[in-house]
Amino acid sequence: MKIVVVGGGAREHALASVLSACGHELLFTHENPGFFSLGTVRPVAPEVLAAGADLVVVGPEGPLADGLVDRLATLGVPAFGPTRTAAALECSKIFCKRFCHRHAIPTADFIVVEPGDTPVLDRPWVVKLDGLAAGKGVWVSSTIEQAQEALAAAQATHPGQPVLLEDRLYGPELSVLALCDGEDLVVLPPARDHKRRFNLDQGPNTGGMGAIAPVETSDLAACVAILRTTVAGMAAEGTPFRGALYGGFMLTPAGARLLEYNVRFGDPETQAILPLLAEDLAPWLLGAATGRLPGSNVKLLDAYACAVVIAAATYPEGRASSQIYGLPAESDNLRVYQGGTTLRADSRGHIRLWASGGRVLTITGLGADPGLARRRAYQGAAEVRFLDADWRTDIGAGPWS
Repeated sequence: MKIVVVGGGAREHALASVLSACGHELLFTHENPGFFSLGTVRPVAPEVLAAGADLVVVGPEGPLADGLVDRLATLGVPAFGPTRTAAALECSKIFCKRFCHRHAIPTADFIVVEPGDTPVLDRPWVVKLDGLAAGKGVWVSSTIEQAQEALAAAQATHPGQPVLLEDRLYGPELSVLALCDGEDLVVLPPARDHKRRFNLDQGPNTGGMGAIAPVETSDLAACVAILRTTVAGMAAEGTPFRGALYGGFMLTPAGARLLEYNVRFGDPETQAILPLLAEDLAPWLLGAATGRLPGSNVKLLDAYACAVVIAAATYPEGRASSQIYGLPAESDNLRVYQGGTTLRADSRGHIRLWASGGRVLTITGLGADPGLARRRAYQGAAEVRFLDADWRTDIGAGPWS
């Protein structure tokens, strides 16, 4: 198949790696040094590259919110991802919460703070920006004072926009990602993202510092049931959901509760999940895009994965800008995905790989058990060298895992 991949991060590098390994011809709309050995990079509008393509795979949420899938439909090109209307499940957290209320989906209680409102808070709410925020628009409060400060910060960040307040839930989190064709879905291995910046789940929320998969839990069936209710609800409301539906769940003592939806592959969960596939992903993506999944189960390796994000020391506020001197060699048990990298000429004119983003690389280890996968990931991470490279050392290791 001739496939256009939209997006330039580590998630798209992981998608491209599994598609390329199955012999598909790939075209990329964004530059990423990891793409050059996998296909043709042409940084132009996706609609331009889509001419003659069999499928367009949209990685990031931004183009989905902007209606790229709708525009490609008018060109007759299948695209993996939801329409702009269906993407509201992620693009508006308020829409998401009201959808959950309409369809009796278990989630945290909430209130909406409209622009200009200055409520006196009575509990340590979780404060969320309504729109897209690259995984950084959430403030988790432990006190009423922190919640009041977070609300003020959210209102200052997006003035004139409503803000969502949610009851704080407690328990381990679980990410469940499903491929959907508008009526049915197939579930990929459940994963756990580590969103906090520092060890022991401390520090600010980030776009994700690492992930493990699969995660064994008795709550998986309840999470899948919620995703099925979501797909049925979207179809009933006239906005059938096609693409990747990612449910972020909190496994509370009272059962699984939905925290949020993403309407695309997660990052870094994708870097942990996709290396576990034992078959070609492309027919599943095309089936979702065209309304008919090719089966009920994706074939998987009997293995575990641990993905560790190598970031700038100043992330999430800052970005790296230095030459990368060491990358581990890839193997059947180790993958290296580039996210915030670029190519630059050094003083002698030699082209070198540079760190140029907040989250620079994802190193994924595979193993027959979780411990082996984790050891391999960290052995690979230890080989990475660039100025102020930093990573969490407890991905998959603590009670939060």
